[in-house]
Amino acid sequence: MKTASRQSRLYPGYSLGEMLAALVIGAMVLTAVLGIYGRANRAADAVLGKIESPMLCTEVLQLIAEDLDRVMGAADASIVIQNGFDNGFARAQLILRRTFHDAENKEQTLDEIIWRAGYDYESGVPGLVVYRSYDGIALEDKLLEQKRRTWEKNYPFVPICRGVTFFRIEVTNGDDLIDKWSTPALPPGVRVSLSFAPPYETVRGTLDVADSDKVSRTIAVDRTRRVSFAVSSESGREGTDSDTNDDVQSPPQPRR
Repeated sequence: MKTASRQSRLYPGYSLGEMLAALVIGAMVLTAVLGIYGRANRAADAVLGKIESPMLCTEVLQLIAEDLDRVMGAADASIVIQNGFDNGFARAQLILRRTFHDAENKEQTLDEIIWRAGYDYESGVPGLVVYRSYDGIALEDKLLEQKRRTWEKNYPFVPICRGVTFFRIEVTNGDDLIDKWSTPALPPGVRVSLSFAPPYETVRGTLDVADSDKVSRTIAVDRTRRVSFAVSSESGREGTDSDTNDDVQSPPQPRR
């Protein structure tokens, strides 16, 4: 009620039906807005996942390559590779070891680096955690010591990344891939595959990831191997794989 000039006026109110209609319309608009926001958020997460996942894989593969490059350069070096499954996820273990003989001609471990993946029981999302450990005479770990926090220095295995759905290490032998290596001789190369993509269940009951979602890197170990090259002969025919640098002739001299 509003009084003006000694006159009273009553403004008509809203009926219950009008209020319910307004609430329904507002709820429909809010639902549509939240749906659009949810789809946009999921699309953004998918795009960021596609971008960040290969970058993280590349960083982990680079750390493994640096360890291989540092340890395998020594004469008394060995490598052990094992592959298996943990709760259905493909996981691998890589052991790099350098040894030497002391004054009493006893073999001692100079460096031992272990890369290992295990099931992540602490996370709500199923996946693997990739760990790295370092042991040896040198107390300083040149690769990760500066990045480790104080409490991590008391634990041999340092978690590198989690949420991994595929981790496999294989030995390259020509076109063949070997999933186990323990011989004293060094392999010609090591292929490491990593992925964070959602897995699918195979007919064997294990989990796998599409090949397009796997990030792989082949790292040369035996640098003394003989590399074959395919070259073209003067007649225009392509050389075979048995052609090497020694077979390559110097280019013909121009006629004067």
